[in-house]
Amino acid sequence: MIHPSAKIHPSSIVEEGAKIGENVVIGPFCIVSADVEIGKGTVLHSHVVVKGVTTIGEDNQIFQFASIGEVNQDLKYQGEPTKTIIGNRNRIRESVTIHRGTVQGGGVTRVGDDNLFMINAHIAHDCHIKNRCILANNATLAGHVELDDFVIVGGMSAIHQFVIVGAHVMLGGGSMVSQDVPPYVMAQGNHAQPFGVNIEGLKRRGFDKPTLHAIRNVYKLIYRSGRTLEDIMPEIEHYAKTETAISFFLDFFKRSTRGIIR
Repeated sequence: MIHPSAKIHPSSIVEEGAKIGENVVIGPFCIVSADVEIGKGTVLHSHVVVKGVTTIGEDNQIFQFASIGEVNQDLKYQGEPTKTIIGNRNRIRESVTIHRGTVQGGGVTRVGDDNLFMINAHIAHDCHIKNRCILANNATLAGHVELDDFVIVGGMSAIHQFVIVGAHVMLGGGSMVSQDVPPYVMAQGNHAQPFGVNIEGLKRRGFDKPTLHAIRNVYKLIYRSGRTLEDIMPEIEHYAKTETAISFFLDFFKRSTRGIIR
């Protein structure tokens, strides 16, 4: 079903069964397969390929040579009807690749809202990216990676499969991330190491001084106290009672399985 207000260039191929929403623009030489749904106001600029069982939300900008919902690179994949789900207002720049999920990974590669994926970024099968994240040029996510809100991944960085990156983390360019990264941390290197709290990013997002002070204290507990996570968890829970921002640490440690960067 194609909405009457949608504009599709005659050189593009939109297979029968695709759902194209109101005011969608599909530029020259794009391919949209039958099980794709594209929401209101989304623009495919040109030479964009959208395949598989893929849902794209509203007001996204997808630039030339991007590939979304394509067969993933997991050798276990046997053609199952797994999904790619993308939210609203994302900017997906040139040559970005976002692959569909696998049955073993829950069946869905999921992207939230208001993200920016710069040129040549790769998002592998079963990744879950939340909201307002930035992947700089050539950033690469292996399968099953989770990025929480407001994560910035520097250019030429790579994140190992199953890694979780907490909210408001900033990873410097060229980082190789093989373990989980707690919220609010700045990290860089091969392998990535912590270099303090992302203070400037948090200030820009409106965090007040008492909250920043609490985050710093938790960072010091994790990285400077010389104690185990098990030992310091009661103190983190105590901070979380008065500072809601600290609850991100608690949620992160409940999900973390690979150990944290050190």
